[in-house]
Amino acid sequence: MAYDHYVAICKPLLYTVIISQRVCYMLEVVPFLYSTFVSLLVTIKIFTLSFCGYNVISHFYCDGLPLLSLLCSNTHEIEVIFMVLTYSNLIFSFLVIIVSYLIILKLILRMKSAKGRCKAFSTCRSHLMVVMVFYGTLFFMYVQPKSSHSFDTDKMTSIFYTLVIPMLNPLIYSLRNKDMYMKKIMEKIIKHN
Repeated sequence: MAYDHYVAICKPLLYTVIISQRVCYMLEVVPFLYSTFVSLLVTIKIFTLSFCGYNVISHFYCDGLPLLSLLCSNTHEIEVIFMVLTYSNLIFSFLVIIVSYLIILKLILRMKSAKGRCKAFSTCRSHLMVVMVFYGTLFFMYVQPKSSHSFDTDKMTSIFYTLVIPMLNPLIYSLRNKDMYMKKIMEKIIKHN
């Protein structure tokens, strides 16, 4: 979406040429294949090691970090793989989004029309809100020292980014819709009563 917004705002006349059907497929297929590869790599690596002792995961879904606590084997190699993949995925994807929005912000600030600035900013506002909340929880969950990891805190954080944020997405993205403003909603409720 960050790339789509970048093209829509910075190169609006070339939008249909740049965001072609082929580019849309590539933007879908490449992350899908990459995430499948990373998930399989970590899963296969974890399940080639031996588990021992208590076999109940203190989590509400099967994530890599809680599984590591159940391993008897030396987990150093899988921890390094997990850390490198996590940090590179988070930082690379976050940087792509930030760079695209910095370019957009630079263009918006150069616009002479206040109405044009407002319209361009409203195009990005909802996506930026979702990005900040989502990446904030991911950085909180995965980019912290091992000594400060608490599985109870991790459970709450993972509930937030797997359940709460997706539930908020329709509400956040509909903020651009003029019918979603609270004043309009209240007027409609009052008129119907």
